[in-house]
Amino acid sequence: MHRHSFEHDGIVFSFLDAGGSGSPLIALHGHWMGASDFNSLAAILAPTWRLIALDQRGFGETDHGAEHNMAAYVSDVVALLDHLSLVGPVPILGHSFGGVVAYHLAAARPDLVSSIIIEDIGVNIQDDSSPFVANWSGVYRLREDLERQVGPRLAPYLQQSIRRVAGGWSLNFEPTEFLASEQATNGDHWNIWLQSRCPALVISGSESRVSNTDELRAMTERRENAAFSQLAAGHSVHIDAPADFAAVVRRFLETWDQKRAS
Repeated sequence: MHRHSFEHDGIVFSFLDAGGSGSPLIALHGHWMGASDFNSLAAILAPTWRLIALDQRGFGETDHGAEHNMAAYVSDVVALLDHLSLVGPVPILGHSFGGVVAYHLAAARPDLVSSIIIEDIGVNIQDDSSPFVANWSGVYRLREDLERQVGPRLAPYLQQSIRRVAGGWSLNFEPTEFLASEQATNGDHWNIWLQSRCPALVISGSESRVSNTDELRAMTERRENAAFSQLAAGHSVHIDAPADFAAVVRRFLETWDQKRAS
């Protein structure tokens, strides 16, 4: 994966691109995470699929401090697609926060989206991480000090979000900005989910502490052209079960490619 950048809405965005001649697949990360969390998935899906992962505003190497709202998130992905000059609609994979952006994008711009893959996120979201995320701010003398502050359950998933800075180690996002983003994605999104018509796959982690399996199943039952798959994993399914996740994604994408071609 090679890193690139572009400017939109007064923000410099960073993204990773696997390159090659494969069909493009856009990946949107979850909260606390970034484009680099898709490195392993990109390697597994290559060369058939060219995975392109965006650091969304306020995360990773993209500028911080910008406004957070759903319309802005959607416009950011549209700007990425425009920057890439891709021909025709493309599949969008979204994990958690990125999944919400993905189904909003599919509803707002069906001309740009051929299919969506929603990783372990529902449509009725009421999260408040402030009790434990707020005290992650600052610079820690040792990386291990920061990992202890994050805690043993979450630290393994934030390995790509820890960076070396002057004086020690910090996260590559500001907890206060993350909390603003969390509030921007809270709400009832059922209506938006049901507006799009493109093929959709909802992937659930059987051990997830974030999403409700019954709700994820209901999303596929109430929407046309939608399928459900559950894998033995936590909330970050593509990290906990990379090979199985990639196999499910590949099968879904290839099935709908064949149907479009026939």
